[in-house]
Amino acid sequence: MNNVQMIGRMTKDVELKYTQNGNAVATFTLAVNRPFRNHQGNQDADFIRCQIWRKPAENTAQYCGKGSQVGVTGRIQTRSFEGQDGKTVFMTEVVADNVEFLDTRNQNGQGNQQHGYQPNNQNKQQNNPYQGQGVPVDVNDEDLPF
Repeated sequence: MNNVQMIGRMTKDVELKYTQNGNAVATFTLAVNRPFRNHQGNQDADFIRCQIWRKPAENTAQYCGKGSQVGVTGRIQTRSFEGQDGKTVFMTEVVADNVEFLDTRNQNGQGNQQHGYQPNNQNKQQNNPYQGQGVPVDVNDEDLPF
């Protein structure tokens, strides 16, 4: 089984490219905090290179940038290539199946929940029987399921 789940912050803006076939691929590095502190009491982070393909790649590049907090699910992949100095370079990265936007960037590049995808709440408002009555709903402890 090869499955990765992590939450972290992007260390720089997403790099979006297109293959010769027109497929979008986005790459980014995620800083993921370790769940413990080192001997000096500081929390270290791992910097993990990630990539995602096609439409989710375009969405990630559009709505996320440096400092954005995201959740990533995917798999670990290794590859090797010849570097500029002629030596073989080995690379380990996460190929994401899904990137969840936990916050997004606004026009100034700052994190903001308001500029990302907003679900259409119109149907929820039309189906709310208590909307617009202005009367508080009385709920006692016996009505609660817990």
